Amino acid sequence: MPSPQPAPNDAKPDHPQPSRPEPGSLAGPEPAASAPDAPPLVLVHGLWDTPGLFRRLEKRLEGRRDPVLVPHLPHGLGERPVLELAEELGQAVADSFGPDREVDVLGFSLGGVIARTWIQLLGGGKRTRRFISVGSPHRGSLLALPWPRRWLSTVADLRPGSPLLRRLNDHPEGLEGVECTSFWCLPDQMVVPSWTGVLPRGPSHQLPVWHHQQLITSPAGLDPIVGELLRP
Repeated sequence: MPSPQPAPNDAKPDHPQPSRPEPGSLAGPEPAASAPDAPPLVLVHGLWDTPGLFRRLEKRLEGRRDPVLVPHLPHGLGERPVLELAEELGQAVADSFGPDREVDVLGFSLGGVIARTWIQLLGGGKRTRRFISVGSPHRGSLLALPWPRRWLSTVADLRPGSPLLRRLNDHPEGLEGVECTSFWCLPDQMVVPSWTGVLPRGPSHQLPVWHHQQLITSPAGLDPIVGELLRP
């Protein structure tokens, strides 16, 4: 997402907002030794990121959660619509695991919206057991408001009340049958306001980190996320 800029005091998304969630468990489930019977895990990176974003998480999961797929979904400068990126995600999953094999999916930042689009709109929910969202702007971010669609379609899809987000949030039944969990942090400078970065289904956990990237790179963020990924 673009660099944070101050949002005007009267700026309000044009879509009804969920009530602010109470902070969930900061620790989350205790990490198991391994999850040998778990389905393949798919990690989806965010805007202007690469699969290298998950290096520390993959290290923590090494030998404990296999196989792991981390597809590269290049966004260019941000000009590719999220739906197009979700189609690429679906193709990468099918190429790696066939058309029907069940998977778990974790999406960080924009990656959570890409994964959710695949699950709800492109049939991915039929093969998804668990969906873990980490710092994802499911109701949009005020930071995306100034950016024109003709140049930055990816960012424009993250505007509060964008057509894509309306499709996702007006029909949350697309997540039924999928175990959903959200992780977020209060001082998230990319998801504004931060407490809207949670899924409409499943528990949410507020993590004690100081900024967006730490959700997926710091021990305080990784510990509960690894615990969720190794949960039986």
